Amino acid sequence: MIRAVAVFALSTLLLLILYLPSAHPPERFVQQLQQEHLRASDVWGIATADRILDRAMAMTSRAGAASPLPTHQAAPEGQRSAGRIGQEMAQVNRRLFDNAYFRSIEALLELASYRLSALLEWAPKSLFLMLALLADSFARRVIKAHEFTRHDPELFALCLSAAIVATCACALSLALPVSVHPLAWAAAPLGMAAPIARAVADFHRRG
Repeated sequence: MIRAVAVFALSTLLLLILYLPSAHPPERFVQQLQQEHLRASDVWGIATADRILDRAMAMTSRAGAASPLPTHQAAPEGQRSAGRIGQEMAQVNRRLFDNAYFRSIEALLELASYRLSALLEWAPKSLFLMLALLADSFARRVIKAHEFTRHDPELFALCLSAAIVATCACALSLALPVSVHPLAWAAAPLGMAAPIARAVADFHRRG
């Protein structure tokens, strides 16, 4: 069951991520980013919102530097020196990457970077509660083993499947061009940790 849920959730996530750039123009993702930045400024304050935006811009810059795709700025000099072959390669690159789909992918990555930056802003602050949840689950697991209380494999599978679905839903929400409240990114770490902690409590322990 767990493997089936994982394969289905990951496959659905991949298909939707590939579909979104074809369904929405790049302006839609940029507009959504601007709206969420303004909303974050109202909720968390300008300083926090600017820190989230700066982190997102740094992430986007690093991703662009590490990308194997040719950039529009780096191509001309080397291709001119290669003569006709370089011109043909430039045309191929332009046909492949200079289109609305790839521009939407770039805008989608910018929106996802901003939301991931917002998630990272609050994840360390939720770390104490997440560790407390896991510690409580390990303690309950040990107590059940010593009391010879039966662990529930069905509940373990259900909670772990819920954790997989919640994680994939969080990953998908990074790219969806719909409004997401800033508080959602503060609650997301706990939302993913809660079913994992419950699954740990029902994982079978020997002796």
